[in-house]
Amino acid sequence: MNQDPATTPARLRHRAEAHAAAFPALLAEAEHLAATVMLGEHGRRRAGIGDEFWQYRPAEHGDGLRDIDWRRSARSDAHFVRQKEWQAAQSVMLWVDDARSMTFTGGPDRPTKGHRARVLALSLCVLLNRAGERFGLANHDMPPRRGAAQLNRLAIDLMSAGDSADYGTPNARVLPAGSRAVFLSDFLGDIAAVEEALTSSADRGVEGALVQILDPHEETFPFDGRTVFESMTGAVEFETLKANALRDAYLERLAARKQQLQELTQRTGWRYTCHHTSSGAVSALLWLFQSLERGV
Repeated sequence: MNQDPATTPARLRHRAEAHAAAFPALLAEAEHLAATVMLGEHGRRRAGIGDEFWQYRPAEHGDGLRDIDWRRSARSDAHFVRQKEWQAAQSVMLWVDDARSMTFTGGPDRPTKGHRARVLALSLCVLLNRAGERFGLANHDMPPRRGAAQLNRLAIDLMSAGDSADYGTPNARVLPAGSRAVFLSDFLGDIAAVEEALTSSADRGVEGALVQILDPHEETFPFDGRTVFESMTGAVEFETLKANALRDAYLERLAARKQQLQELTQRTGWRYTCHHTSSGAVSALLWLFQSLERGV
């Protein structure tokens, strides 16, 4: 039985070393981007000296045993956490599309859509961590926590092997009820999957924000003459001799997709924005943080 060359120990070690080498750069880029955004209060109550009792809340996946108020929990079939005002942090879950379509870039002067999504996600988590909030990653069912160790785990997971499909599907099943969520994707795949994720999330009291990340080429369709269009996996291929004849139809479909996303977010209480990889990431990060700060 022949071993797949891609799974040999030497190959796996090379891939692991490549991920490890990129980790400091990704985290440093996120830290630098986060430093440009002023921290907000993020809706937390912090009256007095910050140690007065505020409320009990049901224990969630990710809470430690020492966080449980056993006296209160003894009076019920459920476990409860005793929150003080300065501890009243919200949970923010992120889904970062890692499908093959996100590896696209129209030019060497700008990042891939996937890289921009990872930087925005990690930068937002840096801000959330500084504000005392919990954050997690829906891609790998990472429960929301806070702290430097959680940031490191999230950065490592963001650099792990991506989805082999052309387009990604949001994972809304792992979002805690009543939490906040952020989805970063090009949203060019099956719109029904996005609709199902948002409606099921809204039913459980989850509010959130969609950031559609597109390359400028996907906005302008600058193709002319004979052109071969191929999906990032190579599963779909289309050749035309008059690419410019497709421009109007393509732009109409893209505008319709944006309209669908806007209407979907309005209907479910989420928010939507479109971000281009040719633009600076600061504006998108500020929009995201302010969206969460205003309660989406």
